[in-house]
Amino acid sequence: MPDLLIELFSEEIPARMQARARDDLRRLVTDGLVEVGLTYASAGAFSTPRRLALSVEGLLAASPATREERKGPRADAPDAAIEGFLRATGLAREQLVLRDAGKAQVFFAVIERPGRPAALIVAEVVERVIRTFPWPKSMRWGTGSLRWVRPLRRILCSLSDEGGATVVPLTVDHLTAGDQTEGHRFMAPGAFSVRSFEDYAAKLKRAFVLLDSAEREAAIWQEATNQAFAQGLEVVPDAGLLAEVAGLVEWPVVLTGRIGADFLGLPAEVLQTSMREHQKFFSLRAPSGRIEGFATVANRETADHGATILAGNQKVLTARLSDARFFWENDLRRVKSEGLEGMASGLASVTFHNKLGSQADRVARIEALAREIAPMVGAAPDLAAEAARVAKADLQSAMVGEFPELQGVMGRYYALAAGLPQTVADACRDHYSPLGPSDAVPSDPVTVAVALADKIDTLCGFWAIDEKPTGSKDPFALRRAALGVIRLVVANNVSASQIQLFGAHFQRVVEHAMREFGRVLFFRLSDGQRAGEVMELREYVEAGQTQPWILEKDPSRWFTPIHCQPYHFGAWRMGGYELAFTVDELSFAPHDLTFLGMIEDQFEVLTGDFSNLLSSLLTFLHDRLKVFLRDQGIRHDIIDACLAMPGNDDLTLLVKRAEALSATLKTEDGANLIQGFKRANNILMAEEKKDGV
Repeated sequence: MPDLLIELFSEEIPARMQARARDDLRRLVTDGLVEVGLTYASAGAFSTPRRLALSVEGLLAASPATREERKGPRADAPDAAIEGFLRATGLAREQLVLRDAGKAQVFFAVIERPGRPAALIVAEVVERVIRTFPWPKSMRWGTGSLRWVRPLRRILCSLSDEGGATVVPLTVDHLTAGDQTEGHRFMAPGAFSVRSFEDYAAKLKRAFVLLDSAEREAAIWQEATNQAFAQGLEVVPDAGLLAEVAGLVEWPVVLTGRIGADFLGLPAEVLQTSMREHQKFFSLRAPSGRIEGFATVANRETADHGATILAGNQKVLTARLSDARFFWENDLRRVKSEGLEGMASGLASVTFHNKLGSQADRVARIEALAREIAPMVGAAPDLAAEAARVAKADLQSAMVGEFPELQGVMGRYYALAAGLPQTVADACRDHYSPLGPSDAVPSDPVTVAVALADKIDTLCGFWAIDEKPTGSKDPFALRRAALGVIRLVVANNVSASQIQLFGAHFQRVVEHAMREFGRVLFFRLSDGQRAGEVMELREYVEAGQTQPWILEKDPSRWFTPIHCQPYHFGAWRMGGYELAFTVDELSFAPHDLTFLGMIEDQFEVLTGDFSNLLSSLLTFLHDRLKVFLRDQGIRHDIIDACLAMPGNDDLTLLVKRAEALSATLKTEDGANLIQGFKRANNILMAEEKKDGV
């Protein structure tokens, strides 16, 4: 059985694309081979910045011969039916076989396909894979039509066994497959031939190329750790950066240096983020926790042992950290002169969503909700409200403008600089948590209050404007927000009615969404009255009219549609007023508009019925809870049983019930209880069938 070796040699492949490209190459080639009957023992894919490689071991030397019988039309069928069958099978009429099938004779096609050599099949499969490879982005170069992530320079494709290696007859545009590859661009330029995968990997290593990305990662980490240890430092773990750097070099050479004393006063997160984002440096940490050094990875060995490379990197690092220090000092001056709430005032000019107002509007809603939640989690309402007011202030800082990933982290530093309490500062940092299923859940009461308010506002807001997740699309991360609410509530043992909590805030979201419209005429769809006017409105909207239309004969009540799509909640401008309504479904139905009253410039609480929207939101929350509990090992039927019980809007109670029921059913008594119930239930069902009672 021969082994297959493929290498696609190109200009530098972006590091972020290499892992997926390895998987795609292995999957597409092996699936294509198996599809035509060429099975194999094992396959492994590899990548460096300049090459994708695939090794397939134990491949069949040829595809097996096949024989297929396909039933066709009857002998007396129309000629068109018989001709269609012949086209489908690729046979001539005289090659068909007549057989008795019941009361009539039927044509059968016997299709025999001889086996084909592996080399011919491999050539077809590899050419198809190259031409249709699913790069996220690709390019054409020169005058050819071939597309690849970067210009493709060589194709190595060979089959090897005990008798030697054979090049697969493959040509793709201007490239013809061979048995040659190249080593390191600078340290071992030039081509050389290879026979098998073992020969290929060994010769590449002698040519200063480590083929396996995992081997490059291990080499980088080991050498960086050793050099840091020699300086009394340790490398800050960063798996993402390690994978990225391993995709940037073929022969990793680790160099370490020290950060200038002028920059050691910067927060550790600032130093680490600046070095990682701008220069792909690893941070070296002292036992005190302060970042004092860096490790960079070069792609070659040099005569001066990297001194020139290190000096150049040190020069660029100084410039980058000078920028970071300017942002930090400028932000601190602003905080000390204006206070953190002064910094947050600029959020009024930052749009959160065009239907939900500015970031300042959102902060006001979060503050009000955090004050309500605070007693439920054991926090002081005034402290929770203060934390909510300043939690988003760092979005206006120069540092977060440069490094958005530091939002929250910088908020804590600025809060402490402003003299705010430690709990408020921690809430600024941690209120975004938990960000994922493995992220830690905050436990400080003030932080929990603000984090819950933040996520509940997100859910209520986007539900109110009908921006719900659909299928795999969730652009506003509402599933993550729902899971965050669940984990915060459950981990902190918060016992509260979700209907009351979400319902009150839903009202608040709508108020903020409509406040900017000024006067509001509020209607609600209901059965039984003024159906004609509603149908007229429905026809008007569906027709997509844009000219003013009279709902009532009073000329002051003219209005123009703001949006011509039916929503659960919508609004139309009517002169100096607004016509607002709620709809039970996502399409108009022949219901009525019931006038609920006119709200003057001083906005009052709306009395509309949002029960359907609220019910939809809580159903979504329960769906995420099911996923959460299944991940905890609780059976789906136990979850459904607990959801069917009264009080299922208390998430903490619901989880405790599910855990208690799951634990009980795992015991001998629980199993006996289930069996006893089943027997009694079967007896009762049998009796009901007998007498109908």
